[in-house]
Amino acid sequence: MTEEHGGLDWLRGRGVLVAGAGVSGRATIGPLRDLGALVTVTDSNVDALAECARLGAATVPIDDLLAARERVAEFALVVTSPGFRPDAPLLSVAAGDGVPIWGDIEFSWHVDRAALYGPPRRWLVVTGTNGKTTTTSMLQSILDAAELPSVACGNIGLPVLDALRQTAPRPEVLAVELSSFQLHWAPSVRPTAGAILNIAEDHLDWHGGMQPYIDAKARALTGEVAVLGLDDEVASSLFSTSLAVRTLGFRLGVPAAGELGVEDGYLVDRAFADGERLAPAEGITPPGPAGLMDALAAAALARAIGVTPDAVAAGLASHVVGPHRAARVADVGGVTFVDDSKATNPHAARPSILAHERVVWIAGGLLKGARVDDLVLEVAGRLAGAVLLGRDAAQIAESLARHAPEVPVVIVETGDDAGVSAVPQSA
Repeated sequence: MTEEHGGLDWLRGRGVLVAGAGVSGRATIGPLRDLGALVTVTDSNVDALAECARLGAATVPIDDLLAARERVAEFALVVTSPGFRPDAPLLSVAAGDGVPIWGDIEFSWHVDRAALYGPPRRWLVVTGTNGKTTTTSMLQSILDAAELPSVACGNIGLPVLDALRQTAPRPEVLAVELSSFQLHWAPSVRPTAGAILNIAEDHLDWHGGMQPYIDAKARALTGEVAVLGLDDEVASSLFSTSLAVRTLGFRLGVPAAGELGVEDGYLVDRAFADGERLAPAEGITPPGPAGLMDALAAAALARAIGVTPDAVAAGLASHVVGPHRAARVADVGGVTFVDDSKATNPHAARPSILAHERVVWIAGGLLKGARVDDLVLEVAGRLAGAVLLGRDAAQIAESLARHAPEVPVVIVETGDDAGVSAVPQSA
């Protein structure tokens, strides 16, 4: 094992601290133990720590560790779950002590490159503010149609490390959805192809501003092929700074050379072919501009590894949109209820609202530092009313009062929504 896995052999017999006992943190335990590391997991959740102990890791509550912070310097490496901000107290202590900090995706990349579980895979990375999961699931459908052993993993649900350990069948291609959090902690990843769908204000509280958020997303553009959404102002601006060997784009309009786009009702490839039709635009799910953009990105990533147009068409035709993504759930009294609760920021809410002529908008939760005024200005004419809830309901209400004062607004206080779910169920 010393020679075969030399890239990580320095971890043998040394202590590794895993920050976070959730799904991604637990997934690191097996590979770290396979490498001969001495694994300790820290978290504030006692039940989660107990599960890690059953997997063979030592555990310590995070408050206890911070109370004896000199212990952090004893570890050779910290592997952090993506939820930990760079300025989290534990990570600040580790950085101050000179302990390397890797995210779980960074560790996954090194595990794969070290061939711990066989020859390295091809990584097809999907990121962006919105549409990541839909694009990743579309890509997986295309890879299935191409009969390539593959799996969707990362932020979509299955940890990359768990995907690497699969053997029946062994995936040779990984469709990897990555968030900005994961990319921030993964500077070494060099995908076979990586796509940025779009970039809008989101998670600015975590990153500390828009530019650090953009910089994190741009780490998807460091491999062999980079794919950019050209209809998005911020994503398209990264074309000139992409570090990929080849950079191309996709757009909803007619594609130029080196692009994918839509022409005469078809998805068309002028990046890997001379205007070849890939699939009919009609029938793409979810319908509408956002679904078409996701399909173009998925097709570009698949074409980057030689998937045929027939497989792209078959994969997109078989794709079924996931739950909470513009899903029609009921019709009650002439009102259609649409669940698009995965639209968790103004950028994602925009196409959802614009897909309908008249909308009662149910919104709230956390804006995560994003501004909502531009969205309200654009969609005000379509709003028949707004029902607001969650921590930032007041901020959305203030924006509606400024820019759409004629729209009726109801604020639902915490605990006042007990009977809401009964409405669609009565259909």
